[in-house]
Amino acid sequence: MGMEIEQAVDYLNATIYGVVQGLAEFLPISSSGHLALLPKYLGIIDPGVAFDLAMHVGTALAVVIYFHREVGSLLVSTFQLLHPGRKRDANSFFALNLIIATITTIVIALAVKDLAASWGRGVEIIAINLMIFAVLMSLADLFAPVRAITGKLTMERQLMWKNALLIGLFQGMAVFPGVSRSGATLTISRWLGLTRSEATRFSFVLSLPIILGGFITKLPELSGEQAGLSFYPLLWGVVISLVVGILTIIFFLKFIERVGLLPFALYRIFLAAAILGGL
Repeated sequence: MGMEIEQAVDYLNATIYGVVQGLAEFLPISSSGHLALLPKYLGIIDPGVAFDLAMHVGTALAVVIYFHREVGSLLVSTFQLLHPGRKRDANSFFALNLIIATITTIVIALAVKDLAASWGRGVEIIAINLMIFAVLMSLADLFAPVRAITGKLTMERQLMWKNALLIGLFQGMAVFPGVSRSGATLTISRWLGLTRSEATRFSFVLSLPIILGGFITKLPELSGEQAGLSFYPLLWGVVISLVVGILTIIFFLKFIERVGLLPFALYRIFLAAAILGGL
């Protein structure tokens, strides 16, 4: 009986983590920050960074499923780049921008990962990160200049290595919980003049190599004992994050075009204030 109760609790915890991951990965509110806060405020045992990454696999699959055409074209274009004689099309430029941003992210993330792991998961630090990027995100969305873009998206249409470099730099800082990978990339993208639609699509597709790369490097840590859950509850959490992730992508792409980033910035400020106030 005790074993059955323990297993039910594992599934409940996995469901909670999966829902939070599926929502917060694509909304600019910091998935890692919310996952790190769950143990403190809901009494759930912290399964650690390895479990966080397992939940990210579900959201990575959500991106692959929703953007399957774009992902397929980008894979083909990436292989074509290995043949310098081939003419570069729009997808080739998009692939180059993604590669530049990804490499930059890896360099920055490796440089600060130890600091983030040992110091960045404290609730006060998470709250400060939530608030700082809330301000930056709202200012970027409200006041950044927006270029008139016609035809294909700019990041697909031409090589913009400086933009890709800066976006990758900001994404690398998202190893600190509370920053938000999507929040950081959307913030710098809006400051650079990208439209909301372009910034969002680039951010979502850019998440794939980072999420999968992080999962591979942490794969040895994903044992049942270290994750704090047995395999099947862990798999259940991944499925939940996948389903919720797809629904969130559909919602967010429509919402950001009509409303923008301000509601998410206000939520981050409210959450940060509640944390610092001792909620």
